[in-house]
Amino acid sequence: MTSISISSSKDDSKVPFQENKIILILSFTTLLVVMNTTMFNVALPSILKDFSLNSSTASWLVSGYSIMFAISSLTFSRLSDFIPLSRLLLFGICILGIASIIGFFSNGFFILLGARIVQAAGAGGVMGLGMIMAGRYIPLSRRGRAMAIIASTASLAFGLGPVIGGVITQYLGWNYLFAVSGFSVLSIPFFQQLLPKEVIKKGHFDLYGAILTGLSVTGLLLFLSTFSYVILTGTVVLFTVWWRYLNKVEEPFIPPILLRNKQYTKLLFIGCSAFFINFSNLFLMPIILTTVFGKGPAEVGMIIFPGAIIAVIAGQFIGRLIDRFGNAPLIIFGQLSLLIATILFAFLSTLTPYFILSTYMFASVGFTALSTSISNEITRILPMTQIGSGIGIVQLIQFFGGGLGVTISGLLLALQESLSSEIIYRNIYICFSFVIIIAVLIYGLYYRRARLKQPKLTSSSLE
Repeated sequence: MTSISISSSKDDSKVPFQENKIILILSFTTLLVVMNTTMFNVALPSILKDFSLNSSTASWLVSGYSIMFAISSLTFSRLSDFIPLSRLLLFGICILGIASIIGFFSNGFFILLGARIVQAAGAGGVMGLGMIMAGRYIPLSRRGRAMAIIASTASLAFGLGPVIGGVITQYLGWNYLFAVSGFSVLSIPFFQQLLPKEVIKKGHFDLYGAILTGLSVTGLLLFLSTFSYVILTGTVVLFTVWWRYLNKVEEPFIPPILLRNKQYTKLLFIGCSAFFINFSNLFLMPIILTTVFGKGPAEVGMIIFPGAIIAVIAGQFIGRLIDRFGNAPLIIFGQLSLLIATILFAFLSTLTPYFILSTYMFASVGFTALSTSISNEITRILPMTQIGSGIGIVQLIQFFGGGLGVTISGLLLALQESLSSEIIYRNIYICFSFVIIIAVLIYGLYYRRARLKQPKLTSSSLE
């Protein structure tokens, strides 16, 4: 790989303007990609009505998108080990743009479903490559700030998506949601101009490993949505074949060495737990506000939105704190914030909408701090040759964690439908608090081992 002009080994404290431009364009693209994920959730009732669908058929708009997004994120991340990021971003954004055009003019459900799945193929690639770009091109002393900006932009999109999606769906129609994601093509010339020039490396893409990975993840997500023992049995068989295959080939789709790295897998679980809680909050809050307090879609979006704004503001300070004090204090802060917010949701969420508004603001800041510091920590502990695959697996596990949180939330709601709202949500959030407690204990084990290896890590970071 050729030398990169955006950093200076002699003066690492001076931030070149070009680096700021890259972060700005990447944040703009991330905003559109994440909004594309959340906007369509509020449009599902309208799509159900327009195509006269039942809920199980329409759910494929969500599950199909999720499956393809997760697989695409890992695939693009793996390809980044030997294909220049600029080319991969061009390909991913073009896929997203073309699918947006098809979706805008779609007049049938299967065309709409196909457009959403193809959109996910491009969107997942953009998300996966964004963190790799930060980990590869931005020096460690400034990486925390860059990742905080990206994470806070994603938090903004999580809150902004339902608001914009509701307004567009109500006044223009769900087809126009595709027009919003289509604006991502505007970032292509900027990426082509600003990204450092790379050379194509010799590499082998493990197609069979990618197929086995995709089938295994698809089977697992299908089981979580259907709880079919037939699907579970097939998924177990697929995972067994997948693991044996990865250990036989020379350049596997997912390097087994990563999954054998205990420190890395601990961070995977912690990141998964953060997305589990955040996606659960974004799923449960609209339900509480609608069923308990009778709020409409626009009001629900406005109650969620302040939490996203606070996360964006806090992200600027979180990045500076990471660069100054390291990842450990922010990981601890993020976990404690999510734990406190979850307990507050358990006892206060059904009292007044203002408790939901204020508690989510606290939870959103904690999620931004935790997701940013975990991503930065992973780029710190992995060698450069493993960052592409490592970040790809992180994206896959995080998205899986978010989907798992929504699935379990829905299951717990169904199991307690005969109880009062106060008891239902108290039980759900108390259960979720144990997820965070387990993640806290796992980070304690991670931190203890990291401290024992600290001299070794310090010496490697100076090389």
